[in-house]
Amino acid sequence: MKATNIVCCGLVSMWALLLAGCNGGKKQVPFESVGEMGGGAVADSTIYGLCGEGSAMNTLQVIADDGDTLNLSVADAKDNGKVLGGYACGDRMAVIADATKTEARLVINETTLLGDWMMPNPLDGSSYVGISIREGGIVEGIDQSSLVYKSWRIQNGRLELTAVREGGGDEEETSLFDIVKLDADSLVFANADDRFEYGRTRKSR
Repeated sequence: MKATNIVCCGLVSMWALLLAGCNGGKKQVPFESVGEMGGGAVADSTIYGLCGEGSAMNTLQVIADDGDTLNLSVADAKDNGKVLGGYACGDRMAVIADATKTEARLVINETTLLGDWMMPNPLDGSSYVGISIREGGIVEGIDQSSLVYKSWRIQNGRLELTAVREGGGDEEETSLFDIVKLDADSLVFANADDRFEYGRTRKSR
């Protein structure tokens, strides 16, 4: 198994280089949109868009994919630990808002979510396993031979992962997780059955 070095990495706003301006009128296509995933058609209340330059300490400006520009208070979300991954102009955001679309209940920075994440192997702790989350709904396992990831997305404020297990034929399994922690160096997500605590990594090949 390849040696893996865990290192702290700063936040990189991958979308910033693609923007002519943070508050431009161009419609952006969600990078996690890859068609139907998980075999379900559950209505998604998430607002997807880019963080605009009108954002401030307690305000998140979202230039939504539908063309709307929303200015959302994040004061309560911050107090409740529901601003995950921070936000900076040009970052890709997924937001659950109140009915009036004036207050954010949950903020997930999808740009921060992208990258390679590793943790000690839960079976023996002598090696590392991980997950690589990329644009376009692409996700791959790192040093995981028994699980083949197929796709990821944010669905109703939760992380949805679809995978196929070794020996399971072509049957896909879809799991939903609450993101507990997300910052430049850490990713923690969990559901009733599992909890995964990752550190951002640079893999040695």
